Amino acid sequence: MRVCVAMSGGVDSSVAAVLLREQGCELAGVNLRMFHNEDLGESREKTCCSLTDAEDAALVARRMRFPFYVFDFSQVFRDTVIRDFVEEYQAGRTPNPCAVCNRAVKFGALLQRVRALGYEFLATGHYARVERDPVSGRYLLKRAADRSKDQTYFLYMLTQEQLAHTLFPLGGLHKAEVRQIAEDNGLVNARKHDSQDICFVPDGKYADFIERTVGHPFPAGPFLDQEGRVLGQHKGMIRYTRGQHKGLGLSTEEPLYVLEKDVSSNTIRLGPDSGLYTRELTAEHVNWISIPELTAPMAVTAKTRYSQREAEAVAEPLPDGRIRVIFEESQRAITAGQAVVLYDGEKVVGGGTICD
Repeated sequence: MRVCVAMSGGVDSSVAAVLLREQGCELAGVNLRMFHNEDLGESREKTCCSLTDAEDAALVARRMRFPFYVFDFSQVFRDTVIRDFVEEYQAGRTPNPCAVCNRAVKFGALLQRVRALGYEFLATGHYARVERDPVSGRYLLKRAADRSKDQTYFLYMLTQEQLAHTLFPLGGLHKAEVRQIAEDNGLVNARKHDSQDICFVPDGKYADFIERTVGHPFPAGPFLDQEGRVLGQHKGMIRYTRGQHKGLGLSTEEPLYVLEKDVSSNTIRLGPDSGLYTRELTAEHVNWISIPELTAPMAVTAKTRYSQREAEAVAEPLPDGRIRVIFEESQRAITAGQAVVLYDGEKVVGGGTICD
């Protein structure tokens, strides 16, 4: 079996290569160059996709004696991930760039490239599992054994064709086991820290990155209370997201949170934490995995953020291809632009982009 391993330079993708080699696979490694220094401004020295990371990946490949390539995907990354990121923030939403990158770049453009080179599968260090349902014949995306590292939330966009040619060797392991395997095999990155931030904004300064990308600052505007009274001035719509409390720059008796943003009037409405709770959402651009489509209400568990636990809900189909998700209990700060991912036990049913 010929497998190409996407190698970031981190411990997870390196151990994925070790496990596949032990299974007798014919391997090659590939590191993706997603952006150039000029794309990152002051963040360029902190990015997880640095020259040092590529060198670490190359060292692992050299140690295990398989071919290693570096592909420059910076153009497709700009045209898909960065463009979507900037446009979504400009529209007042809070995007999920990792999910877009997985669908369009890693399991889109990269998978297409490696298959053209004659490799049957693309393997990554994601914590997830792929299995084929013997009854329906569909490829299933299932949660990882290590729930604290499970990354299915970011993989919900993958198609049946992509899943058919994808391997996740770490799906049955816990992180501690992965690091032990790396140490046992003498890998240089056995104790390397995991990346926590968005790769192209590693310092977390999203607004600065967006303003640098579009070439202009975003105007200030009024903070309003729930009755429409002006409370103060915000520093630009893109610097705030629903549920935000810190950084508002207001002195008030009661804590205030961002409840909603109105791009057309450049206003941000603030209110108490209780104003952030709702039981329903609508999602668009839905991708189904364990089922071909949703034709009737379905009981699921759902999550609207990577870090939260799933909550009991019912997903209902809407006539235009969108879905409505109704939670059993109110959820806090459901945010337009983020993903809602639906589960049936261990299986990912599907997911979509929250629109309201």
